[in-house]
Amino acid sequence: MPERSLPWDARGTLVLDGGLGTQLESMGVDVRGPAWSAAALHDDPDAIRSAHLVFFEAGADLAVTASYQISFDGPAGAGSAPAEVEAAIVASTRLAREAAATAEDRDGRARLVAASVGPFGASLADGSEYTGAYGLTVPELRAWHRRRLHALAATAPDALAIETIPSEAEAEALLAEVASIGLPVWLSLTADGDRTRTGEPLAEVFAMAAEVEAVVAVGANCCGRAGIAAALTAASTAAPTLARVVYPNGPGIWDAAARAWRPEPVEVDPLAAAPEWLAAGAGIVGGCCRVTPAHIRSLRALVDAEA
Repeated sequence: MPERSLPWDARGTLVLDGGLGTQLESMGVDVRGPAWSAAALHDDPDAIRSAHLVFFEAGADLAVTASYQISFDGPAGAGSAPAEVEAAIVASTRLAREAAATAEDRDGRARLVAASVGPFGASLADGSEYTGAYGLTVPELRAWHRRRLHALAATAPDALAIETIPSEAEAEALLAEVASIGLPVWLSLTADGDRTRTGEPLAEVFAMAAEVEAVVAVGANCCGRAGIAAALTAASTAAPTLARVVYPNGPGIWDAAARAWRPEPVEVDPLAAAPEWLAAGAGIVGGCCRVTPAHIRSLRALVDAEA
């Protein structure tokens, strides 16, 4: 099978942004509700645009939209009419595009936008994206994801970022739905060592993803450095034709009940192992929760130094 290229591969390694919710919180935006950062799409769109711009100015090539927690049902979508959900989806890509255009005007370097596709568990706002314990079948998950996937695709992002997926079943459902959606897709699992949160080998899921033509990259996010390293190893053997995407969490332990981050005994730079990831073939590298513009600025310098 020939190597599958991203449409922007000629640019070399891409620097992804960091934790959008983390940045919004640092700007005084309340992200503690069930819709998390997506609430600001309606309540404070200027803050969303500004948060994207901060990451672009720190050196990110690629922004992930604030659509991760958007859903047509579940607590994160409670009380919203379908038209309001559609409007939030459209706004998520538009605001990222506007920030990209501002950054491009300032330095002449093109920016990209990936529309975030979060797992079913994100719509429950109870931390179950870290367990995958939904009790839903693959057909049920396909049906749940379908409407949002097509709505996001209609906003014409550069790619779909299917991220923080905790199980093989949900990956299978999403891969079936995006097979003919017409956009490049990356599949990023939230890893527990070399396995998904529900216990399947990462390599098994990546091999399945490699069979779907729309998929151009696989990897891991919203986990620690051990999961990132394991994902790179699994991808190199199970999906060698695909690019690798990695974006770990920053310091802290998420308390789903309190909807707050708790300190770790020892805090480590979440991107300290980035040189190793680049050497292992990571083509898209950035950060997830708790990763700040300062982290991305350092990553940008590293990528430029190794170019």
